[in-house]
Amino acid sequence: MTLHETDALVVGAGPVGLFTVFQCGMVKIRCHVVDALEAVGGQCSALYPEKPIYDIPGHPSILAADLVERLAEQAAPFAPVYHFSTQVESLARDADGRWRCGLSNGATVLAKVVIIAAGGGAFGPNRPPLDGLERFEGKGVFYMVRKREDFRGKRVVIAGGGDSAVDWAISLAEVAAKVMVVHRRPKFRAAPDSEQRLKQLAEAGTVDLVVPYQLHSLDGDGDRLSAVVVATLEGETRRLEADVLLPFFGLSSNLGPIAEWGLDMDRSVIAIDPATGATSAPGVFAAGDICAYPGKLKLILAGFAEAARAAHSAYDVVHPGEALHFEHSTTSGVPGGK
Repeated sequence: MTLHETDALVVGAGPVGLFTVFQCGMVKIRCHVVDALEAVGGQCSALYPEKPIYDIPGHPSILAADLVERLAEQAAPFAPVYHFSTQVESLARDADGRWRCGLSNGATVLAKVVIIAAGGGAFGPNRPPLDGLERFEGKGVFYMVRKREDFRGKRVVIAGGGDSAVDWAISLAEVAAKVMVVHRRPKFRAAPDSEQRLKQLAEAGTVDLVVPYQLHSLDGDGDRLSAVVVATLEGETRRLEADVLLPFFGLSSNLGPIAEWGLDMDRSVIAIDPATGATSAPGVFAAGDICAYPGKLKLILAGFAEAARAAHSAYDVVHPGEALHFEHSTTSGVPGGK
């Protein structure tokens, strides 16, 4: 069993979780970060990376993926340790007051405080029921696209008929060697303009629409994907030579183990003291859409403020008896900054 010791365990690596790491770093709190997805960004990366966000202060418009990238860059000087594709399965308080957090990857994190920034809960992909799927995950099978440049020159199979599948097929057609879209019927569930654009690319031979088919099996050597086999409802199969499979069947979200931690809840979210960000458990704080209090606004910018509040409140637990001499970032700077 791997044991990690840190000041704070941040649950969630979405925008609010990333800003929590930055705010913790500014008050000398070291962080480990756990997220159920395979990379930072939460919903911004998984659901709408190419969509513009208009209510981030100082940015009249910023793509969700760009916001995530800049937040990760902002947190990087404080060297957070990330645990991706992982959940906190258990939370128990040790005799010394630290929280013993059991992770789904078998590791344990001992933390003085826990800050929950899990958005609407643990997001996870709806995985297709394919034998041997796990050995290709993270190498040839991906449930989200972080950077389309990662797929330049690759043979890409996209499975699904919603906005994510259609939008990424259009985008990746500009960089991939080949894009094949597998869907069980000719009609897609995407925005009409996007569906029209996809069909124009198909007519031009830029994209191959593999319909009506559904995923049947995967083929490859070791963990290297070489082909995706698809089949019609009648059982007729077709082999698609491929380097990458992107199954876009949506994400499921639920509180998961968080609901079993004994925290006071307000319906399906965690009740907090808005003055401190504290939950009903000593040393456990929450920020972002996962928390509730009178007048709560479910906005990223509100989550940023809650992250700052939680980090400053956590300082008293992490550094008991030490006065926090607050300084603006223009005075204190950041590690390695100028």
